[in-house]
Amino acid sequence: MNVALSNNKADSVVMKKKKKSIISDVKQNFYLYLLVLPGVLYFLIFKYLPMVGVVVAFQDFNVMKGLFKSEFVGLKNFEYFFSSKDWLIVTWNTVFLNILFLFSGLFFAILIAIVLSEISNKYFKKVTQSLVILPNFISWTLVSMFVFALVSTDIGLINSVLKTFGFIQEGQEISFYSNPDLWVGILVVLKIWKGAGFGSVIYLAAIAGIDQEIYEAAKIDGATRLQCITKITLPQLKTTVVLLTLFGIGDIFQGDLGMIYAIVGDNPNLYQTTDVIDTYVFRMLRQMNDISMSTAIGLYQSLVGLVIVFVTNHLAKKYDSDSAIF
Repeated sequence: MNVALSNNKADSVVMKKKKKSIISDVKQNFYLYLLVLPGVLYFLIFKYLPMVGVVVAFQDFNVMKGLFKSEFVGLKNFEYFFSSKDWLIVTWNTVFLNILFLFSGLFFAILIAIVLSEISNKYFKKVTQSLVILPNFISWTLVSMFVFALVSTDIGLINSVLKTFGFIQEGQEISFYSNPDLWVGILVVLKIWKGAGFGSVIYLAAIAGIDQEIYEAAKIDGATRLQCITKITLPQLKTTVVLLTLFGIGDIFQGDLGMIYAIVGDNPNLYQTTDVIDTYVFRMLRQMNDISMSTAIGLYQSLVGLVIVFVTNHLAKKYDSDSAIF
């Protein structure tokens, strides 16, 4: 009994010391904590507080009754979604397109970063870097207009060029907006064009942080520029690549609604290859006005994405502990 009391006293003393150390640390680094405060508030207000709304996925939500008085229906909203074939199509499209986006973007971002780092003329380097980053700041709505001007059946530039050079005849135009197989490649190209340049900034920073004496020593030993890239630059980028890949895999279940809806829109001919979870939820919310169903699908999306992050992080930790997120 005395031993238990002494242990409790010891624990309480430790807790008091911890509280005092936290309070003293806050006082000592007050301005640093103040600097972090906006970010903490952002996550609390816009990320954690809305999680209360997850309860809607298990309700027959009624706006008039509110969040806590709507009828509880259990897993009924999930049953409706998983009983149709749509969930397989949108899940496959989401994962498949995001894998293509992730690894193609990763490859071209690293390639751009290496090419830019090898340019010796600083003025040409700055102009080139600005040009490859610029597409990131163009909205997908504007990009969709460019895409329509390129692939339209009647007035599209691609069909016009093909007819001009005699590759196709009048009436044989490629109907892009009724051929779903073409759009996987189109979306991947657009994603690379828009995002790879901006993504290369991180890799450029990582390359700039590599000790230049390593390159100088390699050149003295007779290494070519290609050998310096393959034997020094790429291995030094490994940790950065793995970390950013983990972040990308965390969003692998999040479809790019802004991109796909702006470019494809509500075109049922293309749903087979372009309809992702986000566009499906958005369409269901607009057409069926079913908030509960949309929330249920969104919860399914979030839970699977969370599992993928934990699994991938575990594998990364086993491969290279420095590359893991946590």
